[in-house]
Amino acid sequence: MNDHDEILIALRRIIRAVDLRSKSLVKETGLTAPQLVVLQALGRSGATKPSALSRTVSLSQPTVTAILERLTAAGLVKRAKSDSDRRAVLAELTEAGAEAVANSPQLLQAGFIDAFHELPSWERHMLIASLQRIAGLMNAESIDASPILAAGEALYNR
Repeated sequence: MNDHDEILIALRRIIRAVDLRSKSLVKETGLTAPQLVVLQALGRSGATKPSALSRTVSLSQPTVTAILERLTAAGLVKRAKSDSDRRAVLAELTEAGAEAVANSPQLLQAGFIDAFHELPSWERHMLIASLQRIAGLMNAESIDASPILAAGEALYNR
């Protein structure tokens, strides 16, 4: 087996793990990983303009707007005009949204974050650099991405 085959196998395993976790999140919460990330960001920031929220979660504004529409329809987010700028519309959590954030599971597989943080600093940095290098080798640096692990279609179909 070539070393590039080993990289492809490892990447495929990661993609599969992400897919399984995404499906698990939907079953567990009824929400996709991107929806949970937006809810969690609103929980941290309070009432926020969609453009600022977009920058916070590193997703395009149209994607965040679509997610907010779904979350509003689900009763987890409400939108209101800003008191200081009547042209601005702010998104904020409803009570149900705050409850969803409080009860939300980890986005990554259980234990990953803890295990990652137990690694020595040099090894964490090496892993980050290696993954960034692989993304560069795949010409993926300019792809819109956020710190969300989600199956491809889940991002847009929920």
